[in-house]
Amino acid sequence: MSERALAAKTEAFFRGRIGVATVDITPPVGIYARNWGAAKHDVADWIHRKLTLNALVLCETDSQQPAVFLDGDLGWWRSLPTFRRFQSRLLEALKLDEASLIFGVTHTHASPPLTDPDPDLPASDMLAEFLEQVYEASVKVTLQAMKNATEAVVEWKTGRCELAGMRDLPDPDGERLICGWNPDEPADDTLVIGRISDLEGALQAVIVNYACHPTTLAWENTAISPDYPGAMRETIQKTLGVPALFMQGASGELAPRYQYVGDPTVADRHGRQLAYAALATLENMDPPGTRLAYKGVMESGAPLAVWKHALVTPVSLLKRKKVTVEMQIKDWPTADELEQQRQACTDRALEERLRRRRNIRRGIGDGDTLELPIWVWRMGDTILVGSPTEAYSILQRTLRERFPERTIVCLNLINGTTGYLTPEELYDLDLYQVWQTPFARGGLEKLIAGMTEAIEDIIQE
Repeated sequence: MSERALAAKTEAFFRGRIGVATVDITPPVGIYARNWGAAKHDVADWIHRKLTLNALVLCETDSQQPAVFLDGDLGWWRSLPTFRRFQSRLLEALKLDEASLIFGVTHTHASPPLTDPDPDLPASDMLAEFLEQVYEASVKVTLQAMKNATEAVVEWKTGRCELAGMRDLPDPDGERLICGWNPDEPADDTLVIGRISDLEGALQAVIVNYACHPTTLAWENTAISPDYPGAMRETIQKTLGVPALFMQGASGELAPRYQYVGDPTVADRHGRQLAYAALATLENMDPPGTRLAYKGVMESGAPLAVWKHALVTPVSLLKRKKVTVEMQIKDWPTADELEQQRQACTDRALEERLRRRRNIRRGIGDGDTLELPIWVWRMGDTILVGSPTEAYSILQRTLRERFPERTIVCLNLINGTTGYLTPEELYDLDLYQVWQTPFARGGLEKLIAGMTEAIEDIIQE
């Protein structure tokens, strides 16, 4: 093995003060939870599984400001201003700078929306209470994770999971592309697992980074549910006795092959499938703090290469930064014009589409550009990078090809919600992700370029 390759593998271990904590954020029955235009109901009438909010805290030393990742069983932010107010309060309460906080959502489609009170929505007062509950839980769980932080090591391993399928399907009855499993196109099945162990090698927590829309449960479902991440967490917790955090990958065109159902047992089956893949990947890892090292030849019936586990010195290197990329915005109506269209609409499904478009427009403003933020963290040789978009998986595939010696953890829908980002060649097609997004053609390619530059910069610092 070359010295360069050995150094890269050594650096992949991050050692520092690491803490994890979990809190229940399940809302009450009766709260507004309509996330599908085709849904006949507006409020949830039962609980499938609890929703959780999980915190991961990382820092090199006691004196360093921690990097905080929050992982919530939540859908998406209905507008950027809502998140920005939430973020501002959270940064002040936790005494963090913007680069040091990432708020991620699993993107379940069976939770209450993250939105300000809206008199047009049933039980709007409950939505305001839920948003405040999420804020208070975020402070509580982060402080608990900080308190729990001890010297530990996080190591990463890449595996595979076949849960996700490609969901851009040519309409058999028309010329458009519809959202559903396309068996003729492959899906990115990359699974990245983070293993957190204390200095004695005892497992503390597991991180699961996977790209797949939690859209198992759809318009027929009337329950509050984390979708598949719920059973994934439970299966790992029961098997290993430690919590599992989830990081949603670049899943713009990825979803379970079998989805859009009202039966929560299907979501549970999907979650166990992901958990079993994660557990298999964990079993394929070397013992904590070690790598296989070549020790020479044993002459036997054949000359046998002998490899033994050798201790690795972890690197305490943690960097974080926030940068922006200027994105062109489509020639959309203003937020006021979209609201007028929504009020005049009598079709329930179309009215929901207009509400979402209005919310996006309110969030990005009525201008023709947006400074889109990117967060990038470096933990040893591992790079965590994400944005508030729903990017197609070519983003994570491209970054992993450009930085093959590093573990790349890609995140969708962090620190707010803006819209989809599809490859520019799809802009000529009648496709939901294209007409839903506020971003003009070429936005995904700009984001990939911006993330590439940000990763190069943080490596060179």
